[in-house]
Amino acid sequence: MHSTLSGAVVERFESLRGGLKQSLNNKGFLFQREPKWFTRQSGTRRTLPHSVASWLYERQSLTARLRRNCSPCFQVKVLTQSWRRPFAGEAKLLSLPAHRRALVREVCLECNGAPLIVARTVIPSKTLHGVRRRLSRLGNRPLGEVIFSFPRLKRLELMLARLEIDDWSIAAATDLSIHQDIWGRRTVYSIDGPKLVVCEFFLPAVIGLDDAGV
Repeated sequence: MHSTLSGAVVERFESLRGGLKQSLNNKGFLFQREPKWFTRQSGTRRTLPHSVASWLYERQSLTARLRRNCSPCFQVKVLTQSWRRPFAGEAKLLSLPAHRRALVREVCLECNGAPLIVARTVIPSKTLHGVRRRLSRLGNRPLGEVIFSFPRLKRLELMLARLEIDDWSIAAATDLSIHQDIWGRRTVYSIDGPKLVVCEFFLPAVIGLDDAGV
């Protein structure tokens, strides 16, 4: 029975179950407002410190890179996961109507309890069909371990942002000890056609991790 449920039915069920939580904070845990993204341009990478650019432009799984430096102390902390309306820019990238909800998951990747990267993933219900349905049931498993196992994963677009302290929610800035500008990237992926958006933000502790560890 459950295997025949459409993505729309699953979306409706999750929306009802988490409706109260969504009404309290429709933006999620991390942000007060949508980050201001810009499309990377030729020469942008040369203007950035190597320690920052190496993470922003990493083409392989960030999870795999963190595990090389943090194993066995690497872990994923789920901050929130529910069906909610994405930011306007996210909805546009995913060709979603303004009223349509998507599965929004925000997590913190940690090493020895130290926050390294925070991530926000937006997945439309139409993406959660077939084998892709497991993306809605990750729990504490890293997204990267799953999507990079799909042979037809494609990276369609990459954008960058430099977030100021006021972009973050008070709770996130406090819990993550954010006291400076933070670089992030937004990637649009497709898996055999359907899309998802993955936003990743690199906290100070991760910069230079390859050289110094945590």
